[in-house]
Amino acid sequence: MFNLIYSLKIMLKKKTLVFWTIAFPLILATMFNLAFSDIENNEKLDIINIAVVKNDDFVKNDVFKESIKILSEEGEDRLFSTKYTSLKEAKNLLKDKEISGYVMLKGEKPVITINSNGINETVLKFAVDEIMQQKEMLTDVIDKEVENMIKNGEFNIDAQKLKDDTIDSLNEEETNIKDTSNKNLSYTMIEFYTLIAMACLYGGILSMEAINQNMPNLSDTGKRVFVGPTKKGKFLITSLIASYIIQLTGLILLFSYTVFILKVDYGSNLPLIILLSLVGSFAGLSLGIMVGSAFKSNENTKTGILIALTMLGCFLSGMMGITMKYIIDTNVAIVNKLNPANMITDGFYSLYYYDTLDRFWLNIISLIVFSFIMLIISFFKLRRQKYDSL
Repeated sequence: MFNLIYSLKIMLKKKTLVFWTIAFPLILATMFNLAFSDIENNEKLDIINIAVVKNDDFVKNDVFKESIKILSEEGEDRLFSTKYTSLKEAKNLLKDKEISGYVMLKGEKPVITINSNGINETVLKFAVDEIMQQKEMLTDVIDKEVENMIKNGEFNIDAQKLKDDTIDSLNEEETNIKDTSNKNLSYTMIEFYTLIAMACLYGGILSMEAINQNMPNLSDTGKRVFVGPTKKGKFLITSLIASYIIQLTGLILLFSYTVFILKVDYGSNLPLIILLSLVGSFAGLSLGIMVGSAFKSNENTKTGILIALTMLGCFLSGMMGITMKYIIDTNVAIVNKLNPANMITDGFYSLYYYDTLDRFWLNIISLIVFSFIMLIISFFKLRRQKYDSL
C-alpha cells in the first residue's frame, strides 16, 4: 500500500503527465463541442439515394435482393431509396450526383462505387457489410437444417422451399441497421469516440513513466529500487496500478464533463461502454509499457514517440475527419484492424448504430489480444536489459 501511495504521489507531481492524461482531453472535448455543436442540431438521417445494378448475379442472389428490398421499403424509417438499373445507367446517375453510390454484384461479392467519401457513403458500406453477414448466417442455418434433416432420416429435401422459409424467417426479424436519429444520431459522434480512444491511449504516458521510474539509467528512483531490498517486480506492479488508477480517474472526469456539461449522448449501453473504456485503457497501458521498455531513449523522446503513435492512430480512426475511417476501412482495412484507437472507436460505433453485439465483442477481443502482444514484447525487452555501471 505504501508503494502504491508513493507511486501515485510521484506521478501526480509531474505536471506534464497530468496535462496529457487529464487536462488535454478535456480541452479537446471543449473545442469539439464549440466546433460541432451547431453543425447538425440533431438532424434526422436523410434517406440515401442509391442504385443497384440488376445483373444476373443480383437476380440469383435472393438474400442480397431481399435485404435491399427491406431497407428500401416505403416509409419514413427506410434507409435507402433504391433504383434498379443497368451498369451504364448507374454510372450516369452517379456522374450526375443523383445517387450517393451504386452496388454491383460480381459473383457473390458486392462492389460499391462512389464519387466521394461522406456519411451517406459510410452508411452504404456498413449496410452492405451487414447484408453479407446475414447471407453467411443464412448459409449456416440452411446447412445446419439440412444436416439435422439427414440425421432424422429425411432425404427428400426441397432445397428451394427450405431457402425460402429461412429467408422469410430472416425478413420477419428487425433489421440490424436502423435510423435512431430522432433521439441521438450525430455525424460528429465519431469525433467524441476517437477522443475517448485518445484518452485511453494517452494513459500509456503514465505506464511509460512507471517503466522509466524503475530503470536505473533513467531516474534516481530506479537506482534506489535497483540497489534496494524491495523486490523490483513488486515496485513495478504497484507503479503500473497507480498509472491505471490515474488513467481511469481521467476517463471518469472526461465522461462526466462530456455527458453532464457538454450533453454528449453515448447511448444506452452504459455497462458495455464502461467495459470498452476499461479494456481500452488497459490497451493504452500496455502500449506505454512497450514504448517505455523497447526504446532505448530519454524520457522526452519516448513521450514524443508515444504521442505520435497515439495521434496517428486517432487520425486514421476519424478524429481529424470522419471520412478518414471510411477511406482506411475501404482501401487498407488491415491498418485499422491493427489500430487500437480504431478498435475503441469502432466498438463505440457498433454500440451506437447496431442492434447486435458481434462487432462490439470482436473489438473487445482485438484490444485484449493487442494488449497481451504489447506486454509480451515488453517482457522480453525488460529481461534482456543489463547495466554495466550506474
